Amino acid sequence: MATDFSTEIRDLRTTMTSVREVTDLDALAAKISDLEAKAGAPDLWDDPDSAQQVTSALSRAIAERDRIVELDGRIDELEVLVELGQEENDEATLAEAERDLAAIRGSVGELEVRTLLSGEYDERAAVVTIRSGAGGVDAADFAEMLLRMYLRWAERHGHPTKVMDTSYAEEAGLKSATFEVSAPYAYGNLSVEGGTHRLVRISPFDNQGRRQTSFAAVEVIPLIESTDHIEIPENEIKVDVFRSSGPGGQSVNTTDSAVRMTHIPTGIVVSMQDEKSQIQNRAAALRVLQSRLLLLRKAEEAATKKELAGDIKASWGDQMRSYVLQPYQMVKDLRTGYEVGNPQSVFDGDIDGFIEAGIRWRRSGEPALGE
Repeated sequence: MATDFSTEIRDLRTTMTSVREVTDLDALAAKISDLEAKAGAPDLWDDPDSAQQVTSALSRAIAERDRIVELDGRIDELEVLVELGQEENDEATLAEAERDLAAIRGSVGELEVRTLLSGEYDERAAVVTIRSGAGGVDAADFAEMLLRMYLRWAERHGHPTKVMDTSYAEEAGLKSATFEVSAPYAYGNLSVEGGTHRLVRISPFDNQGRRQTSFAAVEVIPLIESTDHIEIPENEIKVDVFRSSGPGGQSVNTTDSAVRMTHIPTGIVVSMQDEKSQIQNRAAALRVLQSRLLLLRKAEEAATKKELAGDIKASWGDQMRSYVLQPYQMVKDLRTGYEVGNPQSVFDGDIDGFIEAGIRWRRSGEPALGE
């Protein structure tokens, strides 16, 4: 069936109009102007942390503006290409227009989802922790599969990642792993991945070939920034040091450089062994601990607000996604209903559909943008 280019282009322009309204290009231009003035100050780099924040914010704001301007231009070019192909009845030109339409539709969809990420910390980098749950060795193996899935997702998008801590299980897989995704909106995107993930398959570790159900928990927190001011009194922190180790207890470091940091009032524990020195690991552990405490504080504030408002809506269920490899092949998000029939592609990092559905689902339960 021939593509209805006029309808497709009209729909794209409607979506872009909504994006521009939400983004508020006039406010964005004013923000860019203000940041450019700050970036041009002669004493900018007297405070390197503040300078980094200014230049990063300026870069993000310019990129946001340019994405909108570029997509508007691509839609204009597509319209011209379609008119040319239709006037000349040129199949090759119309085929090129089909390809351009598909690419633009994808880019506009991504930009539309980005406009839904307006939470206080959505622009931040993310720290993700995966922990094996019920299911024994299968759960530990599942945790490792999830780690690979998220790292592959980040790789597909060109997002830098850093595995900060890994705790290997005795037989196979991981007890836990923590990694950082350093990209704008990494937290906003990955925050919808938080929760309990469930795997159903024929266990490769069962010599009788029985079906096994196992679980893993995913926690996503925004990366702390120096301006967040989360002060932790020293007497509330317990620090233990130990030697970093790899799979099977193999030593990768002959000194006690790994750090385990416990926040005594909450019981939150953070381990860090990626850096080469104890001082570096301690600093990295403190930053993650501050991030978790910041998120905890915000969650408590949100819970208090909901209680005061009489909000009795149920929160997200613990079991948020099922990966079924046996007796059929399917990955289904239990909150959004989004599903695919190719688990291998999902485990290879193709999770954008789940993330987009999660962001839209989460947003549908909240006031509209601007309210």
